[in-house]
Amino acid sequence: MPCEIFGRTQDDEGRRLYDVRVCGLRPNVESAHVRLGTRWPLTTVRRADTVIVPGIDDLHRSIPDAVLKELRRAIERGARVASICTGAFVLARTGALDGLAATTHWAAASEFARRFPSVKVNPEVLYVDNGALLTSAGAAAGLDLCLHLVRRDFGSEIAAHTARGAVMPLERAGGQAQFIVHEQPDLPDATFGPLLVWLDGNLSKDLSLPVVARRAAMSCRTLSRRFRERVGMTPAAWIARARIRQAQRLLETTRLSVEAIAEAVGFGSAPVLREHFRATVGASPLMYRRAFVS
Repeated sequence: MPCEIFGRTQDDEGRRLYDVRVCGLRPNVESAHVRLGTRWPLTTVRRADTVIVPGIDDLHRSIPDAVLKELRRAIERGARVASICTGAFVLARTGALDGLAATTHWAAASEFARRFPSVKVNPEVLYVDNGALLTSAGAAAGLDLCLHLVRRDFGSEIAAHTARGAVMPLERAGGQAQFIVHEQPDLPDATFGPLLVWLDGNLSKDLSLPVVARRAAMSCRTLSRRFRERVGMTPAAWIARARIRQAQRLLETTRLSVEAIAEAVGFGSAPVLREHFRATVGASPLMYRRAFVS
């Protein structure tokens, strides 16, 4: 999963943004179904900015001291270290998670809590971000964690592009409600394609139903019915999501105040933006900004 996500991450000119290297203590690794050959030695971790610790198939498997030593060294020098699924058991063995919140596969959460009582285990969330130390639940949650890291590193646009390349939504985020991604309208419809493009470019203006209906040359009733049929939601819901997405982008890329952002995206006031933002994203605008702006 990390190879799939980080290997696909590119900028607008097609240049890869991560140098992905799979390393191991031994040149060959036995998995449940295949034998893997690793191209890089374990010492490669010493030069990594981000270290991903994969899950282990047997919780009773002993972890080589050399692996724990390299992980501790990476953590001490400030590298970002993240575990996927039961990889949290390996990361916790370093002692770095003591006193912090963490997660792992729900089926292993009780055993994790028993072994590492100093770690605050939460079996219900997709992943936990402690800044330089992150843990995720099993299977698909590992993809969510990797996309979260891409978004932290390069912003929502590149993360959304990476998610589309992997044919998965960039929507789930930790223990919060889903972070939405509002893509540029691309409907091959002579009416609604241009209309959505126009809406997306005029979010700061009055986009009440009569205004949108006049733009579409329809009655309010006809617009509401056909919009829901073609787009899958009401015009008001689509506009609100578009405004929230634009607010996310401004929170990530500018230092504008919440009041200024509310005005810029068409919500009019900070309380209205906060209400819509929390209902959709599951966090306040300021919490969101702190999560994605270093």
